[in-house]
Amino acid sequence: MIKKKTNVLIIGSAPSALVAQKWNLNFFNNVVVINNAWKITPKWTNSIFPEDFPIEKRPKPSKCQTLHTASEYVRAQNYYGGFVYAGGTMAFTAAYWSLFNFSPSLIAYLGCDMVYSGPKTHFYGKGTADPLRKDKTLKNLRAKSARFECFAAEEGCAVVNLSRTLNSNLVHEKISFSEFNLNRVVPKKIDSKQYFRNLEVENNLGYYVPDGRYWKRMQDFQEDEIFKLDDLWIKTLKIN
Repeated sequence: MIKKKTNVLIIGSAPSALVAQKWNLNFFNNVVVINNAWKITPKWTNSIFPEDFPIEKRPKPSKCQTLHTASEYVRAQNYYGGFVYAGGTMAFTAAYWSLFNFSPSLIAYLGCDMVYSGPKTHFYGKGTADPLRKDKTLKNLRAKSARFECFAAEEGCAVVNLSRTLNSNLVHEKISFSEFNLNRVVPKKIDSKQYFRNLEVENNLGYYVPDGRYWKRMQDFQEDEIFKLDDLWIKTLKIN
């Protein structure tokens, strides 16, 4: 079966995300905005946010736009092993949800680097850095990023980072939008044998929470075991 070429852009709230206002986003079949990022461009198609995201901050969708919260993304996250292994923050949740729902050949990140420095951490000013909270699932953001790209690669999906920031906690290939060409972006090679061994390790650990509220069971997860698993995912993705 020939995979349909569906392209997804995921936009976060970093200051660098504002560049999307200058882009022609018609290249993307879906523009997924996280939390407040819907304010950046009216051309978004999907708005995704956690249960506790205030109602007054949520967008009012047009006929071509849809809102998505835990009632949808928990199922998608569980399909890929659950929040403990994937990393419990929306940048990763949006990615797994997009992979699950759209079966894309390309996922591009913008403004999701999860590096917070200077007086302006978000495009709207100073914000709360969710990925930096005390959480056993978020000790190694680069490893969680690598894990996602491994799952994407297994499904024939390439992952890139369009942000032009110097630093990033995403391991994906950085390219500029002006250079963007679907024909040259291909899934990264992974160590397939190690990939399946990692899944076995995850299954044996049993850090799976069906309802997605993993923070209520945080005491059940051994931090050193998560560290070991993170190292395995970094090694599985063959970072060029």
